[in-house]
Amino acid sequence: MASIKPRISVEYADNATIVTFVDEKILEEMDVQALQGSIMPVVEEAKRIKLILDFCNVRFLSSTVLGLLLRISKKVYEQDGQLRLCNISPRIYEIFKITRLNKIFDIYEDVKSATDSLPAAD
Repeated sequence: MASIKPRISVEYADNATIVTFVDEKILEEMDVQALQGSIMPVVEEAKRIKLILDFCNVRFLSSTVLGLLLRISKKVYEQDGQLRLCNISPRIYEIFKITRLNKIFDIYEDVKSATDSLPAAD
């Protein structure tokens, strides 16, 4: 059986849910749909989720991923949650700047700074 890509790892920290993208490339439409199918249930299962998306392994992504990030963001905020992105490579960050998504998303250098930016547990 073929492995499903892209893969994610989910870690439940003290005050946040950290989703790390495992794959270096997220380019195909099928990959983006698989990502949505993996991440949305994590978001939907927790009201007021504090979600950190860690891009430490990602070097290439398609514009379709940006649309997915907007859908994730909308879902998180509809549930009165918090969303942080971190470990975005300089090359990918340029895409965020060009599309002005760096003004929409809270982007941090690493998981620790993203986690520290979150309000304390309720």
